[in-house]
Amino acid sequence: MLISTWKQNTMLRKMGPFLGLMLLCLILTLLSDRFLTVNNCLNVTRQVSLNAIISVGMTLVILTGGIDLSVGSIVALAGSISAGLLTAGQTVAVAVFAGLLVGIVLGLINGLIITKQNVPPFIATMGMMTIARGYTLVYTDGRPISGLADTFRFIGGGYIAGIPVPVIIMALIFLAGYVMLRKTRFGRYVYAIGGNEEATRLSGINTKKVLIWVYGLCGLLSGLSGIILTSRLDSAQPTAGMGFELDAIAAVVLGGTSLSGGVGTIGGTLVGALIIGVLDNGLNLLNVSSFYQQVAKGAVILLAVMLDRKRAKGGA
Repeated sequence: MLISTWKQNTMLRKMGPFLGLMLLCLILTLLSDRFLTVNNCLNVTRQVSLNAIISVGMTLVILTGGIDLSVGSIVALAGSISAGLLTAGQTVAVAVFAGLLVGIVLGLINGLIITKQNVPPFIATMGMMTIARGYTLVYTDGRPISGLADTFRFIGGGYIAGIPVPVIIMALIFLAGYVMLRKTRFGRYVYAIGGNEEATRLSGINTKKVLIWVYGLCGLLSGLSGIILTSRLDSAQPTAGMGFELDAIAAVVLGGTSLSGGVGTIGGTLVGALIIGVLDNGLNLLNVSSFYQQVAKGAVILLAVMLDRKRAKGGA
């Protein structure tokens, strides 16, 4: 009986998100003849790419039993730094490197505060969220930074073989994330820490080092998303990235990753990000008010968390 229940929960976690995505696509196809078109599908994947890239980093964090609320602010700061360097005459390579550096440094600082000072992830990353957002406003003086180079705009708005560049970057990031979690020692350590951090530490693994790099990678991917967003908009907005942390957490949880840590897949996160993106796109096509869209997204997040709690009880 227990084995049967465990198998059912495992199957639900693996197939549930995908079936939910298929059902959502079917409903929107019936409600709107514009949904299942090539242009709209490309538009959805381009929009999803930003959240999906952040969600890969958030998956690592949540697999360890943590949380990162600073990703949206890191998106804004990394994009602003990159744009500021471009307008100051620096090359695209320097601007991109600086944006990625900002992301990984802030992520590593999150990890150091959490591991060395024993500050709960929620509090540590909430503090970083406020600091990064505040410094973004200081750096930009509260105004957009525009007038960026054409080669930089290619990152967020270009195409390769008819495929948007952000979608190609997203695919490469997910491939790298899958290999890292499934084929490397670091990935096994991430799952082990989420399952039982103390037991993992006692087995001789440097859990603090792993956690520091988990938050560093989450910051790095947030910085990358900020660069893509800035390139796509052809300007750095000081308010960019607001609410991105909620979308990323929702994508991870909708994809079947447990908020308790130790259980989840990178493929599930991709499905979760697609659910969020398809839902947003479908509601726009149906001319649903943005106010009601927030209500719908909040309901989806609550449903995902309740399902996660139910799965956790079933697993126990």
